[in-house]
Amino acid sequence: MTTTDFKQTFTNPPNYSFPHDRLVRVMRDPSKIPVVLVACGSFSPVTYLHLRMFEMAKDYVRQNTNFEIVGGYLSPVSDMYKKAGLLSANHRVEMCTIAADDISTPWLMVDPWEAFQSYQRTAVVLDHFDHELNVVLGGVQTEDGQHRSVQVMLLAGSDLISTMSEPGVWSHEDLDHILGRYGCFIIERGGTDVDQAIDSLARWRHNIHIISQLIQNDVSSTKVRLFLRRGLSVRYLLPSRVVDYIDENNLYLDEAAAAEKEKGKEQQQKKESCA
Repeated sequence: MTTTDFKQTFTNPPNYSFPHDRLVRVMRDPSKIPVVLVACGSFSPVTYLHLRMFEMAKDYVRQNTNFEIVGGYLSPVSDMYKKAGLLSANHRVEMCTIAADDISTPWLMVDPWEAFQSYQRTAVVLDHFDHELNVVLGGVQTEDGQHRSVQVMLLAGSDLISTMSEPGVWSHEDLDHILGRYGCFIIERGGTDVDQAIDSLARWRHNIHIISQLIQNDVSSTKVRLFLRRGLSVRYLLPSRVVDYIDENNLYLDEAAAAEKEKGKEQQQKKESCA
């Protein structure tokens, strides 16, 4: 099957360099196909479920495929995405970076390329990763020095695959490029009819891997933002250092609540300085 071939000239944000410090450059098993997982999303804020997706994919890959994971990336969307509750790219990239540093997944990184420029389609974002990994870095190697090109694959929740099955939401060219050329791993979520969505995408079924959640987790950024606006705790829903960052910067509060919280902090500091 021939997939759509997009000829791209990539424009990088100012002072950008592709993060690859945690990329596994030498494969353990030369018989496998090296793969990099890319999760695109708002991450406003990043939650434990976003991070957990990479671990679920790792288990699935090991047990059901001929892939070997050599890297994983969080790719926050641009501010131009204009989604409700979307915090600035600076804050979202920083929270993702804190989260990636706070967990024990040694191959997970944050790529700010998508975040710090105009809105980029998912197909173009995957092309960017393919270019950086295989053209700029030259792929990876086996232990005996053989070159291997890296397979880039999208990692997402089942709500994404549902939108892909809806007529008119995604162009056929983009679907063919994403699912035909790259492929995806989809994490099942409650309330989404994955089977029906897959039926509408049958021509790419061989490149769509459905991963069941053995322990259901319905934490979402939307629910976290609601908790924060209501003054409820979100600790243990997000990495602790991300919770601290949100608290320190008064994020996701309405203006009145943020001002009141800042006033309380100033009063506390005055009390401490007089003590």
